[in-house]
Formats: sequence, structure tokens, C-alpha cells
Amino acid sequence: MSLTENEFSDLEKKGYRFVGTHKHAAAKICHWTKKSIVNEGVCYKEKFYGIESHRCLQMSPSISFCHHKCLFCWRDISITQTEWNQEYDEPAEIIDGCIDVQRNLLCGFFGNSQSDPKKLDECIDPNNAAISLAGEPMLYPLIEDLLIEFKKRNFTTFLVSNGLTPSRLENLEVEPTQLYLSLDAPTPAIYEQLCDPQIKKGWEKLNESLDLLSSFDCRTVIRMTCVKDYNMTLPQEYARIIERANPDFVEIKAYMYVGNSRKRLQFEHMPRNKDICDFASSVAELCHKEIVNESLESRVVLLE
Repeated sequence: MSLTENEFSDLEKKGYRFVGTHKHAAAKICHWTKKSIVNEGVCYKEKFYGIESHRCLQMSPSISFCHHKCLFCWRDISITQTEWNQEYDEPAEIIDGCIDVQRNLLCGFFGNSQSDPKKLDECIDPNNAAISLAGEPMLYPLIEDLLIEFKKRNFTTFLVSNGLTPSRLENLEVEPTQLYLSLDAPTPAIYEQLCDPQIKKGWEKLNESLDLLSSFDCRTVIRMTCVKDYNMTLPQEYARIIERANPDFVEIKAYMYVGNSRKRLQFEHMPRNKDICDFASSVAELCHKEIVNESLESRVVLLE
């Protein structure tokens, strides 16, 4: 079942622009893309990994499809569907559409005297795809073809997965530039409470995916979203999982009190920078990694 007209309208009011014939894919201009164009800051991904924020395309091929209903998700989880039950568009159509809406959404910056002229020339020609806007991209039936199509267009790709489709990850022959797996709990009990998996054996499937990380040739990252009073505990358990998965990097990031998550959590659940730094230090020491970077604006610490 596709989204209703009211659901489409609500998402469009939030900045989403749907593309393709079947409207399961969308793009949305990232806050940091806008900030970068007027030289007011860049995304931590530029600081950590060298991508250019003003040329980043934030998109998803699977807006309403996910196996989680995480408490900390800033999206409207009432629209979440767990199984792909509709027709789907080809990757080229999705990418063409996302680039077109990105250009349209950025047109206002061409009348802004604060815009950087060089970045203005470049922002309409994105070269990095953050496949992470909403939903679980691995549920899109042609996810590998999407990666291939982006590669043909000389894009780098940052693919974010919740890890509940280990068989699809295992059979991925074309890899993204960077693969993220989300690890948002140190134990099954906390995972069930915080991530609310919509399929059976979610914790087991996540750990299967984590065990696959070391088999990838691309850059691999474990991403941890930290929610105060929920999952900032048992650093030794996180460290044990991280050591076993052996990613290139670990991002330890604060939950942000934004969007629909405010209906499920309180402001007090958002960690401060000191909370994140202290917790990251504990995890880093236990899994024998070093803190190599941080972004105070985004409340994120990078371990390597």
C-alpha cells in the first residue's frame, strides 16, 4: 500500500520531494547543504570523510519502508511499512528525479547575496549520495542497481542500513563508497525497547550483518545514536560487538530532539556534548580504538 494523499502532503510540507512514477523515493535538502552554500558550516561527514556538503544529495529509494520503529526517529513512524508491497521505479528515473528536485529546491540561493559563487556553480551538480533520508534502503528491490547507476555518474555513495537484511548485504556485489550499520543498543532487551523491531529475530539479524562488515572492501562504519537514560549504558557490551565487527570507524552521535521524535521522547533524553565525549571515551578504551575527530555542532565523536 502506498502513502495516502495526506501523508504525501505532510511529508512535502517537511521538505520532502517525491520522484518517479510510483512515488516511493524522495530527496530533501540537508540543513548542512544549505549552511555550506552560504559558508556557515559543513556537515560532520565533510570534516570526517572529505565529501562536500554543498554537493551532497540526501535521498532515499524507500521512504516508508523500514523494519524498525525507533523511539528516537525524527520521522513519522506511523507510515512505516515492513514489506515492499508495491511496484517500483528504475534507479535512473529515481536519480534523475532527485537531482531535478535538488536543483529546484536550491534555486532560491541564486538570489542570496551571501551565497558562495563557486559553491553555487557546483551545488546543482551533486556528486555524493547520502542514501539515508528515511526508511531502509536495502528494502528497495533494485538497491544494487541504484549503487551501480550512481557509480556510472561518478557519485560517491554513503549507504545507511539498520542491518536487518543480512542476506541482501551478503549478496551485494557492488559496494557503496561507505557502508553504515546502525548499532543502537548493547543488549537485546534495550534493542527491543528502543528500536521496536517489526520483524522477528531483529537482534539476531543485526548481529549477522555486523559479522559481515569485515568482508566488505569499502569503508565501513558503525553508527550509534545515543539516547540518554535509554542506551548510554554497558559500554563494555558495545565494545565487545565493535571488536567482533571490526569496522573502519565508529560514529557515536547524540540523539537530537527534533521532528516526530518529540512525541515519543523528552528534551532531557538528548545528550550534551560532554555526555557524548565521556561515553565515547569509555567505549573507545574498551574496544582499543582512538578518538580521531569530533563535531561539537552535531554532537558526534569519531573512533578509528
